[in-house]
Amino acid sequence: MSRLAPLALVLALLGGCAGDYYGYGGGVALGYDGFYDGYYGPFYDGYWARDGYFRYRDARGRFHRDTGRHFRREGAPGFNPVHGRPRAGGGYPRR
Repeated sequence: MSRLAPLALVLALLGGCAGDYYGYGGGVALGYDGFYDGYYGPFYDGYWARDGYFRYRDARGRFHRDTGRHFRREGAPGFNPVHGRPRAGGGYPRR
C-alpha cells in the first residue's frame, strides 16, 4: 500500500464537502451538523441536498424535503442541535 493512499482518501472525503454540502456525497455518506425545531417529530437520518433543503427520513424509511425550513445550518431560538453519522450501507437515495 502506498504511503500516499491515506492522504488520497482524506482528500476524496473532503471533496464530498465542497460547496457547503453534507449528507449523500455521490456514493459516500457523510455526517452532518445542523439545528432542528422538532416540527416533524422524530426523524431517523437525513442529508443536506444540493438545492439547500434538508431531506429527512421518517420511520418508514422514506425521505421528505423540508420545505418549511425546520432544519437549519445555523442556530435560532427554539432550534436544537442535531448531528448525523453515516449509517452502515449508506441508504441515501441515488441522484
